[in-house]
Amino acid sequence: PPAGAYPCPNLRPALAEEQEQLLRHRPDQPQSPKVLKVAIVGAPNAGKSTLSNQLLGRKVFAVSKKVHTTRCQAQGVVTSEDTQLIILDTPGLTSPLKAKRHKLNESMLKDPWESMKHADIVLVLVDVSDHWTRNCLSEEVLKCLSQFPQIPSVLVLNKVDLVKKKFILLDLVAKLTEGIVNGQKLKVRSDPEHNPRSSSKGPKISQVSLSEIRAYESHSSQETEKVQEGCSLDSSSDTGSSLVSDKVQDPKPCEYEYLKNMKGWPGFQEIFMLAALHGEEVDTLKQYLLMQAKPGPWEFHSGVLTNQSPQEICDNIIREKLLEYLPLEVPYGVHQVTEMWEEGPSGELLIMQNLVVPRKSHMMMLIGRKGKIISKIAQEAGQDLMNAFLCDIRLKLRVEVKS
Repeated sequence: PPAGAYPCPNLRPALAEEQEQLLRHRPDQPQSPKVLKVAIVGAPNAGKSTLSNQLLGRKVFAVSKKVHTTRCQAQGVVTSEDTQLIILDTPGLTSPLKAKRHKLNESMLKDPWESMKHADIVLVLVDVSDHWTRNCLSEEVLKCLSQFPQIPSVLVLNKVDLVKKKFILLDLVAKLTEGIVNGQKLKVRSDPEHNPRSSSKGPKISQVSLSEIRAYESHSSQETEKVQEGCSLDSSSDTGSSLVSDKVQDPKPCEYEYLKNMKGWPGFQEIFMLAALHGEEVDTLKQYLLMQAKPGPWEFHSGVLTNQSPQEICDNIIREKLLEYLPLEVPYGVHQVTEMWEEGPSGELLIMQNLVVPRKSHMMMLIGRKGKIISKIAQEAGQDLMNAFLCDIRLKLRVEVKS
């Protein structure tokens, strides 16, 4: 599908009353139900919400180029035949210092960790188009993985369509896995094709296979010969591999010292390369997740697409536009108050929301010259809400300064 478009499932996200009833109902269990809880973690702005939307088949999570668009843990539900995937879309893993800078509440530091506690599998998403962050997993991600080594983890390289040379992707895999995938060291070979000076264009995503990765000559192969001190790979694990360390069991700040020498994680089971925005290879990942599901009762009725209320979806989509159109830290200080939420006689949804800002200068920025900015936000948010709720939307936004 084109950028921003989502394949449309036959589900219509229920409006307030319907949604409440569906969430209260006991799930309509099939004969042999299977379930898998999937935590998606990664640095802020790696594309977690975009990937969640693509897996769900519809936009229900807010997406923005600015960091910290997702403010709390939200769940999406994919129901396919007898299998249910519960997608845990979490805030980006961040440090307390950065959380303070963006005025983030405490739950944004706790939610990714809470997701891990309940997960059956974890997807670690890395934005390979970001030259500054792609060469190593963040300390927060490594801490998260090391505290839950028993949970199978999968490395997902996102935005690979923006990387033109194949050797860069293969080199990143070697770094981000510490040279180990599913308990096996990456084999080495010399191959002129992987010369960094090569100007050949990269292949399509699907052509970069795991077998190629395992045969790739890592530039840091000497480093990967050593398994980190205090850690060993337990090859007897039924999940393929897991990292075992006495230090991991009782996590205290001083006990994460050994992570500082690690760029990647040697416990990944699988690697996927995709472009979540365009939906490329997302279905391959989805099929893999469906195959990993274990026998167990469904948690949600098959008609549920997300545990968020329609009002929460609405708030998040409007906030997405605020992040897109307002500069610097301004959107993070906007307080949203829903004044009206009514369903009209023809099934249209009437929404009025007040956007409360701390300063008059912020109000002027939000309104824009001749009201252009606020009109654009209302128009684009209204269109997204129409696509989410599959009904006509009349959205009015009003800006006021906090008294």
